[in-house]
Amino acid sequence: MTEMLRTILPVVLMLLIGILCRKKQIITREGIDALKSVVVSIALPAVLLNAFATTQYTLMDILIPLFMFLICLTGWGCGHLAARLSEGHARFVPFLTTGFEAGMLGYALFNMLYGAQRTAEFARIDLGQVLFVFTLYKILLGFNTRQKTSARQLVREMVFSPIILSIAAGVLLGATGLYELMKPSGLSGVFDACTAFISAPTSALILLVIGYDLVLNDIPWKETLRVVAARLVLMLVLRTVLLWVLGILWPAVDLTNAVNVMFILPPPFVLTVFADDAEERTFISSVLSVSTLTAILGFAVMAILGAAG
Repeated sequence: MTEMLRTILPVVLMLLIGILCRKKQIITREGIDALKSVVVSIALPAVLLNAFATTQYTLMDILIPLFMFLICLTGWGCGHLAARLSEGHARFVPFLTTGFEAGMLGYALFNMLYGAQRTAEFARIDLGQVLFVFTLYKILLGFNTRQKTSARQLVREMVFSPIILSIAAGVLLGATGLYELMKPSGLSGVFDACTAFISAPTSALILLVIGYDLVLNDIPWKETLRVVAARLVLMLVLRTVLLWVLGILWPAVDLTNAVNVMFILPPPFVLTVFADDAEERTFISSVLSVSTLTAILGFAVMAILGAAG
């Protein structure tokens, strides 16, 4: 019970603090947006930089991102069938059945369950879906919205995103062996200390922001639950297929925990930015909120099972 509470209680407390900050106006909307910028542009890139720099690169690290990219593309394709469950918001449903909010939630939950020293496992699964979200996902969203985004702007956002730059730098350090070369001199320890210090508040800030944005008023429950249920069923199938493939190709490597955390996550939070009107934003926010609660419940179940095991 103590072990379970050590994992679950900090998450619940930070979510409640975020809700309290909204209700009591302790933090303004502008303040929350600033915290999001700190997470996305500074803290999370430090997490990813260290994770990819310390990864041992093999053929598996090329194929797994490809598998995840294809899984995300499959989710988007299946979303067109799930769109029939929506009552007036069908064009956004395919974007709610693919992609994972690993940055603003996944890393926080994984690190709390399994420790920051195992972040590279989750990053290995995350890379393919990050590339999907920052490339094809955004391009398809740009085509889907009424206010079209220029190709130059999309490319600029993809190339100069702090997330993409930190992943590229981490892969460069890890795949070329530069990180290993720094070990004899102790520079790798300095690098680790810097990234750990910068990324230390990541989980707490992420959960506070999510709690602040977690609003369950005026949710169109019938339509929302249909889409959330469709996503859950689809993710369960895709998760099973991925673990089956990984088990065949690399039976000695166990990435089950990383895959489980990834596939309970909600769709990318960036989707609300692309909604054209208030009604669409309400629908998308409703699906994201309920999906986030579902992810937290899934996290609690994994924490309980982990403590029992």
